[in-house]
Amino acid sequence: MSAEPLVTPDGRYLVVRGRLWRRTDPGLDETTRASLVHELMEARRAKKTARAAEDAAAVEAARARVDAAKTSLGERGPVWWDDDAPDETRRMARNTRYAEWFAGVESTS
Repeated sequence: MSAEPLVTPDGRYLVVRGRLWRRTDPGLDETTRASLVHELMEARRAKKTARAAEDAAAVEAARARVDAAKTSLGERGPVWWDDDAPDETRRMARNTRYAEWFAGVESTS
């Protein structure tokens, strides 16, 4: 069983293999969040099915659904925080403002 994902101290990012990934907007109510996660999973399944069928148009439509769900969740698009901090999604934690914190976490692992 895997451990809980590492989360930055401010709760904005998950750290996966040293890379930052924006978390879901904590301001979403649980019903909305659950609905959007369900849509995201459905869209991912549709993409897999379309790829297996080699249906390029369906793949693109499914990708658009995935993007819309992730944007609505706050994982893409405009950031959900309001302190003007930049979005550091996809950057290596060691190359961001979280570098010192991440170095400390890595050294205890």
